Amino acid sequence: MTAVDDRAEVGSDDRRDPAVSPRRLPSLALRRQRERRYARRLRVTDTLVAGAAVAAAGLASTRFGMSADTAATTAAATLVVWLSALTLFGSREPRIMGAGSSEYKRVANATGVAFATLAVVFEVAQWGGLRMQMIVALPAGLLALLVARWRWRSWLRTRRRVGEYASPTLIAGRRRDVDYVTRQLALADNGYTVIAVALTDDGAVADPGRVHAVRTAEDIARVAREVGADTIVVASVPDDDPDFSRSLAWQLEGTAAELIMSSRLADVAGPRISLTPIEGLPLIHVKIPVFEGAAHTLKRLLDLIVSAAACAAVALITPAIAVAIKLDSPGPVFFRQRRVGRDGREFTMLKFRSMTDTAEQELAELLPANDGAGPLFKLRADPRVTRVGRVLRRYSLDELPQFFNVLRGDMSISGPRPPLPSEVRNYQGRVFRRLYIKPGITGLWQVSGRSDLSWEDSVALDLRYVENWSVTLDLMIMWRTVKVMLRPVGAY
Repeated sequence: MTAVDDRAEVGSDDRRDPAVSPRRLPSLALRRQRERRYARRLRVTDTLVAGAAVAAAGLASTRFGMSADTAATTAAATLVVWLSALTLFGSREPRIMGAGSSEYKRVANATGVAFATLAVVFEVAQWGGLRMQMIVALPAGLLALLVARWRWRSWLRTRRRVGEYASPTLIAGRRRDVDYVTRQLALADNGYTVIAVALTDDGAVADPGRVHAVRTAEDIARVAREVGADTIVVASVPDDDPDFSRSLAWQLEGTAAELIMSSRLADVAGPRISLTPIEGLPLIHVKIPVFEGAAHTLKRLLDLIVSAAACAAVALITPAIAVAIKLDSPGPVFFRQRRVGRDGREFTMLKFRSMTDTAEQELAELLPANDGAGPLFKLRADPRVTRVGRVLRRYSLDELPQFFNVLRGDMSISGPRPPLPSEVRNYQGRVFRRLYIKPGITGLWQVSGRSDLSWEDSVALDLRYVENWSVTLDLMIMWRTVKVMLRPVGAY
């Protein structure tokens, strides 16, 4: 056969089996459309908020003698750099929509870099007029941006409850791992709606409605198309198929938007995880937690600032609360109790008294009716709680004097729940890690159900906080605590 015939034969084979790139299915196109629509709303909001902030700063500049042209030019430059930074930092990426602190971090980081860049440029070029932007637009604009993002996230969560902007999700893997991932996804509003599971266990029993028995990546991709899932979470991969993930990703092209590889590391590492690819080998780095140094110095500084302001407010309302406590039942206004702090050191914790003065003596009689979990003692209808005490407990007002414990250095604003010495004596194994940092007035335990949590869930939340603490996490906990105080859950 000639060379021409060879080429003709190859050409005919190509026509019979053309290499056509995958096309998006309608369900995937709909998801992309919604993501773009939401990003446009954020972009418009960012522009309005940042524009208002720089305009207010420009107006203030003219009041202090700056020419209108200079003020307008500076405001325009600030707005352009600010909005560009918000885009470059990926603050509107679909991956960070409505869950976690990444969105807030990116907004804050973009704002900081934008104004730092402007400051350097204006200083090098010897231009004036930026001072009022730094004084007015930076703090006011950043706060307004964060509040606007929070409002949009609230709207997004509302839409997800009715099925919009939520990703139909398929979870694949061994049954044990699939069950674990399903439970974790159910704990929070994270935008994933589990519609089916694909089990790779040998002998797994299929259910036409929700459970599918699969063996290969092709089977998982087929199930994803059948159920209409645009997110696939791989809870575990087969031990005998090193190319499983890549093969599955190929099979899902045009079908799904996300392929997520689940790892138990995420439960204990979070921001401490980083990925380094080395010649095709992805290495997951897990930063070992530290419990001292610059980060914890910053935490102490935040504690001092917040507690000093809070103590001033507490001092103003203490007389009214004291009168109510005294009129309701005999006994002191404050309740003092020994608690265990960092490294097992005991301290005296302050609270407004919410029980009768004989509560400690009556405890032994009530132990058989304990509603608490593990070594905790709680009663939903504790007869020792006074009428005023019920109100104080419901809105966490009884804990306000603990801000003085924070000032003294015994406690932190956020941290694990401060345990009693009797509780610590019953600790075993990893539970002692709760004592590696100072206990908090509030924490993940308080904004996640409080007394309604099981002992295991309470310990898991505290350990997660101990190992993954950050300033952003503390600020989010403080904000969520305010919401919990206004709409109490699990407080008794």
